This record gives sequence, C-alpha cells and structure tokens, in this order.
Amino acid sequence: MAFDYKKEYKEFYMPKGTPSIVTVPKMNYIAVRGSGNPNDADGEYKQAIGLLYGIAFTIKMSKKEDHQIDGYFDYVVPPLEGFWWQDGVSGIDYARKEDFKWISVIRLPDFVTREDFDWAVRKATAKKKKDFSKAEFFSYEEGLCVQCMHIGAYDDEPVTVDAMHRFMEELGYALDITDRRMHHEIYLSDARKVAPEKLKTAIRHPIKRA
Repeated sequence: MAFDYKKEYKEFYMPKGTPSIVTVPKMNYIAVRGSGNPNDADGEYKQAIGLLYGIAFTIKMSKKEDHQIDGYFDYVVPPLEGFWWQDGVSGIDYARKEDFKWISVIRLPDFVTREDFDWAVRKATAKKKKDFSKAEFFSYEEGLCVQCMHIGAYDDEPVTVDAMHRFMEELGYALDITDRRMHHEIYLSDARKVAPEKLKTAIRHPIKRA
C-alpha cells in the first residue's frame, strides 16, 4: 500500500470545516515561483503546474531508474499547494488576480535530498525535452497557523477566511501575514473534474499571539 500523506497527516491536509489552530513543521517542497492570474490559459501558473508534476513523478518513478534514492518507499504524490500574496495588500484581494504573486509547490518525501532533486530536474529535462530549471528545492517551516477546509469556488474563500480570523481573534491570536509568511492553499480536488461548488481547499494563515 503506497504511503498517502493526506491520510497519514490529516491534521495538515484534511482540516475540518470549522477553524482550528495547528503548528506546521518544516517540510521540503518542489517549488516554482511566478506571478499573474492563475486562470490565464497560457499563463505562468499553468506552466508551473506542468513543471511541478513533471519532477514529482520523476522522483516517484525513480525506483525504475539507475538513480536509486536511499530510504525510498512507494507513496502517493502529495496534493498541489500554493503560497499567495499581492504587493501592498494584507491578505488576498480576489478581484485583482492579475496582481497575484505565488510560490506553487508539491511536498517532497523526507528521503529526497537536494542531490536527488537535482538529479530529477536533469532527468525530467532530458526525458521531456523541456526546461525544468525554474523548479527549486524549497524548505519552509510554516509554524503557528489557523486553518479550515473551504468547500466551494475559490472566489468564495473570503467567507471561510473571515470565519478563520474571527476564531483566532477570539482565542487571543493575531494575523501574521508578512513577506515570509503567506496565505496558503492546499488543493484537494481537481478543478478540471469537480464542480466549483464541491471543490475542497484547505486554507491556512500564519498567526501569532496578540
């Protein structure tokens, strides 16, 4: 049975539909940075997704390659995630998608070293005849956060975010979004196959004691 991060770490990937407080440890990711409207058909975001999954599946299938990764075990590729911000905006303004800046990520298993990652970039580049150099090995410790499962369209997220902020304030916390701590989304549904009103997205915001 392949190891499934969503099932094994439900506290990080499957929050309830009511807000909760969580401390997120350091994790390593495949990351691609970019900007612009994620809905643009030929935009940077769509291209970034292709790079992320290209490397993610190269690493997953490395068991069939000459490059054997120490400690490898079979696993389900974790879900797509994104850190989002806009210059001069505290939080997210959903009406200004063209101003988005983002780091799109997929979690790496802990057994993947930077050397393994560099191998995967070279392998994917050679195999797919495509430039994967924008992908980077990204380590991030998110720390103390408030999170909640949002069910519905992405544009309806403010309702869930407002509930998260009320909850944290009642418990004596304050929002701590900075240039290093960002609005975070984990995509648990495939938007190409699931109706907007049924999309599941884990939303997480950094907080601190007020």
